[in-house]
Amino acid sequence: MIFLPRRCLLALAAVADIAIHARPQPVAAKALATRLGLPPRHLETLLQALVRAKILKGLRGPRGGYELTRERRRVTAAEILRAVMEDLEPAPDKECALVSDVVVPMVAEAEKAFLSQLETVTIDDLCRRADERKVFKPAVLGADFTI
Repeated sequence: MIFLPRRCLLALAAVADIAIHARPQPVAAKALATRLGLPPRHLETLLQALVRAKILKGLRGPRGGYELTRERRRVTAAEILRAVMEDLEPAPDKECALVSDVVVPMVAEAEKAFLSQLETVTIDDLCRRADERKVFKPAVLGADFTI
């Protein structure tokens, strides 16, 4: 059972897809949405959250799109999840003591351990797994470097 919201899973997939397809040109949101099987507008807020977190860089214009701000081996799954989960944080409600004093702290500890484990997973790991499973044509995967 996966506990992450679909938005988080899509964020990981989107960043991996961009890492795979962003050479030599940025990935257009429309092409990304097509590969993920989503309407283009569905990804807009997700991509903007990743731009605000400086994981992606958005480039405008006819040849615009999205690309990573740094090497894919330097972007972790935990970093991506933190960026998109900030938008999902519910407003604090008045809660009973059992929820606020017992349940929330215990779940927060588990969340901390989960994200700590995801700090070891990079976008490069996801790209390599996509390559092993032949998710995209082999010629699409290229060198990962920046100048």
